Amino acid sequence: MPPRLLHPFAKPAKDGFRNLVKSEGVRLWDDAGNEYIDALGSLWYCQVGYGQTEIVDAVAKQLGTLNYNVFDPWANGVSEEAAARIADLSPLDGSRVFLCCSGSESVDTAFKIARKVAHLKGEPDRQIMVRRTRGYHGVNAAGTSLQGIAPNREDWGDLVPHVVEVDPDDIESAAKLFAEHGDQIAGVISEPVQGAGGVFPPSPEYLRRLREMCDKAGSLLIFDEVICGFGRTGSWFASQTYDVQPDLITFAKGATSGYQPLGGVILSRAVCDTFESDPEFLFRHGYTYSGHPASAAAAIANIDIIEREGLVDRANEIGVRFEAGLSAMVGDGLLNAVRGVGAIWAGQLPEGTEPAQTIAIRDNMLDNGVICRPIGDSLAFCPPLVMTDDDIDTVLDVMATAITH
Repeated sequence: MPPRLLHPFAKPAKDGFRNLVKSEGVRLWDDAGNEYIDALGSLWYCQVGYGQTEIVDAVAKQLGTLNYNVFDPWANGVSEEAAARIADLSPLDGSRVFLCCSGSESVDTAFKIARKVAHLKGEPDRQIMVRRTRGYHGVNAAGTSLQGIAPNREDWGDLVPHVVEVDPDDIESAAKLFAEHGDQIAGVISEPVQGAGGVFPPSPEYLRRLREMCDKAGSLLIFDEVICGFGRTGSWFASQTYDVQPDLITFAKGATSGYQPLGGVILSRAVCDTFESDPEFLFRHGYTYSGHPASAAAAIANIDIIEREGLVDRANEIGVRFEAGLSAMVGDGLLNAVRGVGAIWAGQLPEGTEPAQTIAIRDNMLDNGVICRPIGDSLAFCPPLVMTDDDIDTVLDVMATAITH
């Protein structure tokens, strides 16, 4: 009989999951005593590793001190501090931060903000939102509509209208859309590095050209940094890695390393100015747990650890080792290609590899104590930024063995 828990992104009829009971550092253990090196950071998020008592203690202290909402007229110091810390780390000077609980909520918030900004500027017909093929933007209503992964959009009925897809690599696809409908485009959403779609960094000019098109048309550029943010690409945010400033940045995952649910949107000063220009304007959006004090406390402690341990720079060191190991597999004929930046990588299996074969290799790796993520014909890695060189070498060795067996 299937378990009572309906698992996300799983077959409801499935039984027989691996039951985890403990996590520490970069390792996990199941109820059969098997040990795993987590080379995925759970779901692309655990920057500081597991068992960080500093975060646990901060959350517990906050829950024992104050647990209350931040809807008008309420505020609290810890939520304000978390927002300020995140804003100051971002590339957006004078920014403000909206807090919620997940990347999906972050994306839906950014979607609504883009259309609201157009309305406040007297352009209510500016409703088109542009997505890139392969983009993953969560699973709420707007995020599902903004999915560039077609199977995730299928069979849910009518989705949010006025969403148009462009080629993820050929910038001329976006240029053509802007030439034809630029005055109707409210915003463009793009992961700087497409993660769940298979780990695809942008071509050198892609993001810069998107910025230029949005500027010319008066559209907002939204960077979905739910995976990319908080050190993953070797900078605090990938917008810094690629030196392109968006109007809105969505974040989640690495903001707390998964110790508490937290997501949000960083709003540029220009967007804030639009919202603040009319003192009677009411921002009719928010979630019960927006700015939850315990989540805010987790974010502050998590950021402290990342800063103190130099984990943003460590992401680049991890990347050098992963790239070298994966590239060696290309040279040996085990892989067809390598993609990545910082501490997010993917190895593409030989041409003709079917998804079922990729999953079989993943399962072989699990049996030998390494966690990665199968995506199409590729294996993806997003390890905690505290992973040691020895553990990286073990991950790569297990991967090479799994491919050949």
